[in-house]
Amino acid sequence: MSKALNGHFTSKDQAKNVWDDLIATGIPRDNIYIDEDEDVIKVIIPQEEQREVKEIFDRHKISY
Repeated sequence: MSKALNGHFTSKDQAKNVWDDLIATGIPRDNIYIDEDEDVIKVIIPQEEQREVKEIFDRHKISY
């Protein structure tokens, strides 16, 4: 079952870099949402894959 993992970014560049890394790891574009009004990036993924996304968030200093 897929769940949303939300991360809070501090700049558009930071969000873009996270987006690029998520795409590079094979996460479909349709599963990644960026809300610039709320400064949140949301990734819809199976729970088993959340560790990889959290590692990307940590690398870019995204809080979740």
